[in-house]
Amino acid sequence: MSSITSGEGVEAEYVFRDCVLTVKRGRPLPLGAITELGGVNFAVVCRHATAVWLVLGDPQTVGFETEVQLDPRLNRTGDHWHVRIDGLPDEFCYGYRVDGPDNHGYRFDSGVILLDPYSRAVSCRGDWGDRSPNPRRSLINEAMTEREPVVGPGTPLEDTIVYELHVRGFTIHPNSGVADPGTFAGLAEKIDYLHELGVTAVELLPVDEFDETDCSYVNPFTGERLLNFWGYNTIAFSAPKANYAVKAGPSEAWKEFGAMVDAFHEHEVEVYLDIVFNHTAEGGDDGPTYSFRGFDNRLYYILDERGGYLNFSGCGNSFNTDHPIVRNFLLWCLRNWVAEAGVDGFRFDLASVLGRDRRGDVLVDPPTINRISEDSLLYGTKLIAEPWDAGGLYQVGTFPGGARWSDWNGRYRDDIRRFWRGDPGMTSALATRICGSDDLYTGRSPLHSINFITCHDGFTLLDLVSYDHKHNEANGEGNRDGNDANFSWNCGVEGPTDDPAVLEIRRRQVRNLMATLLISQGVPMILGGDEILRTQQGNNNAWCQDNPVSWVDWSLADANQDFLRFVRKMIALRKAHPVFRRRSFFGQASGSPPEIFWHGVLPVQPDFSPSSRMLAFALDGRRCDRPGVIDRDFFVAMNADDRDERFHIPASPSGRPWRRVVDTALASPDDYVEVDEGPEIAVMSTYLVRARSMIILASSE
Repeated sequence: MSSITSGEGVEAEYVFRDCVLTVKRGRPLPLGAITELGGVNFAVVCRHATAVWLVLGDPQTVGFETEVQLDPRLNRTGDHWHVRIDGLPDEFCYGYRVDGPDNHGYRFDSGVILLDPYSRAVSCRGDWGDRSPNPRRSLINEAMTEREPVVGPGTPLEDTIVYELHVRGFTIHPNSGVADPGTFAGLAEKIDYLHELGVTAVELLPVDEFDETDCSYVNPFTGERLLNFWGYNTIAFSAPKANYAVKAGPSEAWKEFGAMVDAFHEHEVEVYLDIVFNHTAEGGDDGPTYSFRGFDNRLYYILDERGGYLNFSGCGNSFNTDHPIVRNFLLWCLRNWVAEAGVDGFRFDLASVLGRDRRGDVLVDPPTINRISEDSLLYGTKLIAEPWDAGGLYQVGTFPGGARWSDWNGRYRDDIRRFWRGDPGMTSALATRICGSDDLYTGRSPLHSINFITCHDGFTLLDLVSYDHKHNEANGEGNRDGNDANFSWNCGVEGPTDDPAVLEIRRRQVRNLMATLLISQGVPMILGGDEILRTQQGNNNAWCQDNPVSWVDWSLADANQDFLRFVRKMIALRKAHPVFRRRSFFGQASGSPPEIFWHGVLPVQPDFSPSSRMLAFALDGRRCDRPGVIDRDFFVAMNADDRDERFHIPASPSGRPWRRVVDTALASPDDYVEVDEGPEIAVMSTYLVRARSMIILASSE
């Protein structure tokens, strides 16, 4: 490798791949590698380094051809090391070598070539699942510099229905029917399906660069080497995953990602990204060094007094997000996704880590979360917290983000599961969750609650009603991984069965759970594939299963078309009726008539006793939280008991007659009948609500 020291002069010339390069002092901002007229300016933050080299090479080869040693007198401004190089070839890769102390928590190693933390493209992608012989290197990416993203729909939060999916898993199955399976382009081919389903936003599991081969586990049954399928192990926070692009090249991933976002926006669907700022892929003491550890370990990670990693993420390290330099970096990453691709929102994995200080203590008013909340460029985006971490901090309803943030409501998930499982004493909790969880979000609104029953992390909807216990043996950890508290019920048989009685109960249960989700106040989130009853064979932690366990099997859309129809109809019902999409909690207008009326088997006699497994309520459509809008009234009766019960039907709040819309005990298409087309249900008549089922009645207009 040839070498030159920048300090040999303010300008120096030398040859790199038959190109005559001119090395100049450069500018400290902006950070990253920025193409300018005639050259590229490189700038990176490194506070405690004693020496920094910029290394240059061919992105298709293993080694580097030359390096430039930066002169701290000329190429350093504060903690910013910078250099400008003119005459570079069209294709090259770059990285840094950094020297400094290797004690007291510092882990400088000049023998390791580091990725630029500000990289927006990474080289040497290889084929998915193959360990590339070439290490990842930073690339110059100019794909988005002149792009104008299609404006997103700007869907109000109260009208939002989120659909969580995995880019690769959604289309990689051989029967997906797309031209480019497992890619951004392949996902774009499924937009018509998602639009027809009725969701208003997709939430994508991590799409930034990660190494899917960093999984150390083996399937004990097959000997198959497992992969990090989910990707919650970020290497480069602003570089879209190269394997999710159809074409190779420094600009292709950004181009194809941007084109996918545009396509969603053209269909009035928003795009949210799952962001993993709580830790990085560098792991603990024995983990690899990609970037941050080599630039300044003490700056980027939360360490103890001896320099060891504090692990609030469960993944070996915790990002030091309270440090101003790290905070600025995270804001830069978020701004890139919004400004360059038009991303509409973010879900922050283990977001409570963002509220810890540099010692790991919990902050009352975390500056990092405040910066994200108040950033001028991000101000129109949706911000969603997973409000807990692996260190025991649980902040559902108390996440410190204020009005800008919504939470994944884990209490909603657990309480709805427990009610429909038949646990006694859950009717009061059920009522509170259906109303938007005002016990948790005091002083806020139902829109701060992201309601979900299933997500990527746990059972699918079908598995929730098919398994009493997790079955993660194929993950290679002896079934020790994954959550044991699933609040699931197998309906009488563990796993697959041909028993018609068990299958009938399961069909009722999935309809019950989905219908409850879509009539609850708050923002509903559906796990991708649940609408066609995808199974993971009882695996509730399929992070390492890049196979049919995790892939969406599109043949299920035909096999379970009756449930797919039910989900589409329930989504349409929610979207058509603002009485299910309130912006404020019930009862906030003092002195007004109630907006919700609680009933039991008998009108106006709800049973919230410990033994109760039944609940009914009516919504007054004249008071649907929309000025000047009058909706229909709705009556809902839920029976989670194992016996049928006759509910006495009360008068509608506005005195209008009832018709049945939903009965989850009936087979398709009678399980859902269009509003105004179902049978009339007389006031004070009785309606037999079957065991483990629910009904929804709608008034006339």
